[in-house]
Amino acid sequence: MPDRIARHFAFLAEADRLKSVSRANVLLDLSRPENSAEHSWHVALQAMVFGASARAIRMLLVHDLVEIDTGDQPIHLAHDAADLARAEAQAAARIFGLSPDGNGLMALWQEFEAGASPDAVMAKRMDHSQPLFQVLLAPQPRADHIAIVRDNMTGGRAARLDAEWPEAMDWARAVLAGTVPPAGDLARRLRFLAVADALKSVIRANLLIDGSRRENSAEHSWHLALYALVLADLAGPGVDPDRVIRMVLIHDLVEIDVGDVPLHSAAGQAHGSPEVQAAEAAAARRIFGLLPEAQATEFLSLWQEFEAAATPDAVFAKALDRCQPVIQNLRSGGIGWVDYGVTFADIETRVGRKIALGAPALWHWLRREVQAFFA
Repeated sequence: MPDRIARHFAFLAEADRLKSVSRANVLLDLSRPENSAEHSWHVALQAMVFGASARAIRMLLVHDLVEIDTGDQPIHLAHDAADLARAEAQAAARIFGLSPDGNGLMALWQEFEAGASPDAVMAKRMDHSQPLFQVLLAPQPRADHIAIVRDNMTGGRAARLDAEWPEAMDWARAVLAGTVPPAGDLARRLRFLAVADALKSVIRANLLIDGSRRENSAEHSWHLALYALVLADLAGPGVDPDRVIRMVLIHDLVEIDVGDVPLHSAAGQAHGSPEVQAAEAAAARRIFGLLPEAQATEFLSLWQEFEAAATPDAVFAKALDRCQPVIQNLRSGGIGWVDYGVTFADIETRVGRKIALGAPALWHWLRREVQAFFA
């Protein structure tokens, strides 16, 4: 088991590099290019919002990991499809081969690439529509990006959405024509997804593993969902890993209004304080309230369950949420811990108890790693 856990984290640490792969799309506020980890989170969230299956969401969590080796391939630029397919297959073999469950992860990626199963068709639909929405939901989209969207809708890979998802294409054409898009549940869901884009600008205390910059909360949410997928074998009885994935995809959306409150800030006193809890609850009501009423209630309830950390799913989700920053710190030299004056005792008290409650074998392994670091 210790070797298996170590291999899990070798894969998850390698996945961190996806946060440094830039895409052609930009954030809705046009402040910078989107990266592939943020895209993977946003498109998985979109899939959740539009009712995709658990397997389709799993596919979207891993679909772009090959870009760690190959980079992003913008749809408006020419490339050799055969060469790219070979390069991506080699990347998939290398990256998924790091995981003790690499065959299962490879199967997910291959199913997505083939795009033949109903789950893969849905996942592809989400992946190919998200860049359109990313441009058209911006308050002032770039003219060159509008041109790319037009070309993509008329003759590119998004053209098939006329048959697959006509309601979304009608909405997009209305935006391109400068008219008011149709109202209804689609518009409400897209508004929610537009607001969610702001999570990509919420900066956390942790660094990326390469130490190049601070992680943001959208990247963290994607990485945490990948943790839930990969570490499911460490969950306790009664845990539904796919429900945990859904939980962690939305768990930090309240930070759009509240910001990140580091666990070790002010000796941990601000994190979880009544004031912070009240602010986060208000943010949850506002943000999830953008969705259609029944879905707003569902998402809010899922977020509240995570916060209460009383069910098996939420206990495991909290354990992973405490674990991921520890791995980030261990692999990046502990700079975040140094910044906040964190001690081994702090980690045991504020982190270890939560992890041990939700994944005892995980804390048994991780405690030794942390102890060796501080020693």
